[in-house]
Amino acid sequence: LRKQTFPAWGYTGSRVEYSSGSMKYVPVHEPAIESDLRRLEKFLDDKPHILVLTGAGISTESGIPDYRSEGVGLYARSNHKPIQHGDFVKSEAVRKRYWARNYVGWPRFSAIEPNVTHYTLARLEREQRISGIVTQNVDKLHTKAGSKSVVELHGSGYTVMCIAKGCDYTIPRHEFQRILDQLNPHMEDKSTMMRPDGDVELPQEYVDNFKIPECPQCGGALKPEIVFFGDNVPMPRIERVVRMIIESDGVLVLGSSLTVFSGYRIVLQAKELGLPVAIVNIGATRGDPKADLKISARCGELMQNLFKK
Repeated sequence: LRKQTFPAWGYTGSRVEYSSGSMKYVPVHEPAIESDLRRLEKFLDDKPHILVLTGAGISTESGIPDYRSEGVGLYARSNHKPIQHGDFVKSEAVRKRYWARNYVGWPRFSAIEPNVTHYTLARLEREQRISGIVTQNVDKLHTKAGSKSVVELHGSGYTVMCIAKGCDYTIPRHEFQRILDQLNPHMEDKSTMMRPDGDVELPQEYVDNFKIPECPQCGGALKPEIVFFGDNVPMPRIERVVRMIIESDGVLVLGSSLTVFSGYRIVLQAKELGLPVAIVNIGATRGDPKADLKISARCGELMQNLFKK
């Protein structure tokens, strides 16, 4: 086992486990060592305009679960799979189920605060050590932390849009919540489990009685501005990300297994351009064979000490 060399960080064992609070969705992991921190600092120093790709593994430390982490991810805790885009578009029952669960989960999900990784990335952006952030997360925590150059690869849960072709109606999620409040005055919070996009588990009886509005502009169906599984990232967003890669000196991946191709593609494109890639993640990732630097550690543990000596 690796020895802990940062006593100031407050860890005394050789493996770290969390069972409650904001860390309950962080999987069991080895503590970081000083050489990990120094290698990461050197990577950022050698290439001053690094593009950062973040995944659900950085938001677990704020209390939002991811999908795939061993023992604590959604797949490990339930048999439910994330909503599929095609099912949402085709089925009113699926839309009702989604919005009922999202409605109940929204107050907690939207109140979640950034953690040390989000705040450190905002600081690195101000110090011009990184050129921007591409995030696979839909939680707006980078923006809450103060980061400016952020591309939300899979969209955001903070905007609701009409899915009817040719309709451009959108509404802020907080305003949409007030509409749902009016339509469902007797809805109670009977949820049992939060999901990565703010969705929760609810008894079927609550879902059956839930009311959702139509688009006031065209009468179409409304969905969050999130790229659901089975949907495609909009081409203008992909083109912007490609420009960001080309203009960067390298890519740093934080908290992503890179299982979803839209994220893994960024690593592949960086390597095609001859750019270095560093990955910090608990456990293996799809991009490890491509990485010039791989550190298996909790992101917050490294980020809170970055460039402090």
